[in-house]
This record gives sequence, structure tokens and C-alpha cells, in this order.
Amino acid sequence: MTFPPVAGDAARHERAQAAPMVAFEGVTKRYGDGAQSFTALDGVDMTVGRGEITGIIGRSGAGKSTLIRLVNGLEKASSGRVVVDGTEVGSLTEAGLRGLRREVGMIFQHFNLLSSRTAFDNVALPLEIAGLDRAAIKAKVAPLLDLVGLGDKAARYPSELSGGQKQRVGIARALATSPKLLLSDEATSALDPETTQSILALLKQINAELGLTVLLITHEMEVVKTIASHVAVIDEGRIVEQGRTFDVFTAPKHETTRILLSATLGTSLPEWLRDGLKPVPSAGDRVLVRLTFFGATAFQPLTARLVAEIGGDVNILAGAIEEIAGEPFGTLVVAYPAAPDVLDRANRFYAETGLSTEVLGYVA
Repeated sequence: MTFPPVAGDAARHERAQAAPMVAFEGVTKRYGDGAQSFTALDGVDMTVGRGEITGIIGRSGAGKSTLIRLVNGLEKASSGRVVVDGTEVGSLTEAGLRGLRREVGMIFQHFNLLSSRTAFDNVALPLEIAGLDRAAIKAKVAPLLDLVGLGDKAARYPSELSGGQKQRVGIARALATSPKLLLSDEATSALDPETTQSILALLKQINAELGLTVLLITHEMEVVKTIASHVAVIDEGRIVEQGRTFDVFTAPKHETTRILLSATLGTSLPEWLRDGLKPVPSAGDRVLVRLTFFGATAFQPLTARLVAEIGGDVNILAGAIEEIAGEPFGTLVVAYPAAPDVLDRANRFYAETGLSTEVLGYVA
């Protein structure tokens, strides 16, 4: 399948400067009336940049699914505006909504394939609904199955496919109408870790090759960390934090974000050590400090320099190196004497190098 060439960083920058693909402007969604009413979304303001992969993360019941259903008009906002590619979704007629949905593909957690249709025919379904003839359908479907790695499975039924293969059929079907925007509703939640990684790699490839905007909702932090350039955190119907994935993940400002990320990033201490931490030092105690490496500090031998600066009595207790949205990020937990002169030398070193630090506490 041949796609128009998409330039690299220059094209992405140009898209990012254009009007957003999706904009939520003061969006509120309520269900029911009176005492039985429930507010699922409360004054949501956020944008999804063109050509970007944006993730929305939050606990179950936070409002993620409602938010994404507003984009393709499956739900209508109680107040505020949802704008997709310059068009206000709430103002569309039924015919207008049908047109919008041809430009907005969607992939689902449980695949939603028709068991009585082959992989080919499942992908062909939206094209049949659109009225294309069989020759035109074949010209579209065969390359899409090749794109998702299932060119040899066209005649297979869903019962003959693995979970990952079913999701690949779902992705091909979502791309059949050449959408501008791809919505992903917990698309990897039903998959094992290895299959999840293959599906994420496919979504990343599609985004890069087609310049397709992707909006995904998930409760899996690893999904967002792996492929999303931007992220919004939703809690009880409100967007509590948003920005570049790297910035939000490495320096979360809201307590909900910190809780969601607590098991995903950085290093965790053994329970016996956590239980022994004190907020204030006593004579002879050691201080535990989490060092964070990213940006200019990511590839510098700062740990060795720290030891040289404050002396050799430094213990490394835990460490991790990972990648967030394609950028390196590392953490290291060290312990050293909490003596005033040692602390002064360490703090001067941190200030001079720009190393990000967090004092975790003190131990005897």
C-alpha cells in the first residue's frame, strides 16, 4: 500500500502549530435528572494536536470512555463544545455525524468483530456500508491487511485468530475509510504483555507513516509511556494534569498522577527500609536521596562525580533506566551520611550540575 510521504520533525512541527485536531472547550456531560443526576465530565478543557499520539489516563469510572464517545458523536455534551477538525460535533445532523464517523476510526478493547465474517470481510464492512463496489473494496482491504501483518489471514474467521490478530483486524477496519483521527478505547487491555507491545508498535508505525492523529484512553501507564507524546490525566470527570508525556511522568504535579505513576516509574524501596525512614535526622543517621537523570544529565557520569565530591561513603540502594515517549529517564536511590558538611557539599553539587533530587528520609 502506498501512502503519501510524511516528512519528519519539520512536518510534525508544522502540524503541531496548526489548529488542533480535537478540542474540548468547557465540556460537561451529565446523565439523569434531579437527585438521580450524575456528572461524568465537569468543565473539561484540552486539545489533541494534529499528527500526535495523545493518551488519556485515569482510574475506572473517571470519565475516560465518556470523553472519547463525545468525539465521534456517540454521546452529546450537556454543555461546552467538542470540535473535531474545525467542526463542532454537537451541531451536526445525523447525516453530518455519519460523515464525521467515516473520518474517525475506532478500535475497541474486545475487538467487536463479526464472527460470521472473515478477516477480509470484517475490514470490508465499513466500505460496504459506504457503497463501494467489490473491486474498490478489494483494492482497499488487501493493502490494509498487509499493513497490519495479516495479508495471509484474509480468509480466516475470528475464531481462528489470536487476540493480537483480532485486534490487528480491528485496526485495519478502523483505517478502511482513511480516517483523519483514530480513537483507541482500552485497545490493549485484553492482551498479554508481548502482544500489547506488538500492537503499540503497530499504532506507532501507523502514526508515523500516515501522519494519523491518535487519541487513546487507557488505565495502563506503560501504554502511554511507550507511545504517547502527550497525556492528560482525568479524575472524577476533570482533567487534573496535562502536557508532554515526558514532563508529566517525570515531574507529576497532581496527587492523582503521582498515585497512578507510583508503580510505573522510578525505583521502589523494600518495605523494611520504607518503614524505617524518618522525616528528621538524628546524630549518625544517613540520608536517602532519589536522583533523577534526564535531559542534559542523562548521559553524564554524575554518580561518580558525586562520590568524588562528598567522599566514598555512598551506598547505591536501587536504580532504573527507562524511556518515556522516546526520551531517556533514569533514577537512582543513594544513601550517605546526614552530617551537615556532607549535606552542604552534596547540595552544592546538585545545584551546579542541575541534577534533580528528592530527599526520601533518614535512616539510622
